[in-house]
Amino acid sequence: MFTGIIQHVVPVLSFENFRLIIQAPEGISDWQIGESIAINGCCLTLVGFKNGLEFDLSEETLRRTAFGGLHAGQRMNLERAMKVGERFGGHYVQGHVDGVGKFLGSAAFEGSHEFRFQIPEEGARYVIDKGSISINGISLTAVEPLENTLSIWIIPHTLQETNLGDLKPGDPVNLEYDVMARYAEKILTYRA
Repeated sequence: MFTGIIQHVVPVLSFENFRLIIQAPEGISDWQIGESIAINGCCLTLVGFKNGLEFDLSEETLRRTAFGGLHAGQRMNLERAMKVGERFGGHYVQGHVDGVGKFLGSAAFEGSHEFRFQIPEEGARYVIDKGSISINGISLTAVEPLENTLSIWIIPHTLQETNLGDLKPGDPVNLEYDVMARYAEKILTYRA
């Protein structure tokens, strides 16, 4: 379980034969083989840390995420699993990517930025105005969701501490809808 509060932004060192290696953040020495780490919002299992943080990706992961075009140097959001007793500042993020969206563009307004995204039509029902959504693992608040687009307002701190500033129009992003919305739909479906 994650919070969507990004702890580090690190570059991809290599991606080949389903093995993703990213640069390990400085100052952390308590890595554990088998621990869950969210990379751009996708929960991955740490399988090594000799040459950087190493993860094995499955065909399913590549099919459901924006990881198909990974390349060396690409900056990735990293969050370790939350610990019991620590502050919980974002929203419940499972690290299970629901779909891939597309960055449409951004505009600056008096110190903040409006980012626009296209989302798959089947996911639009889970997004409400002022509701939570995870984009590349970042806990964000959706504004003005339409049929298959939404806006996110980004403050300078979020822009600086994540890889959102690296996005170019057309870039794919990992999406995870609010798990509470998915559970509510399931309950209502079975009740009917």
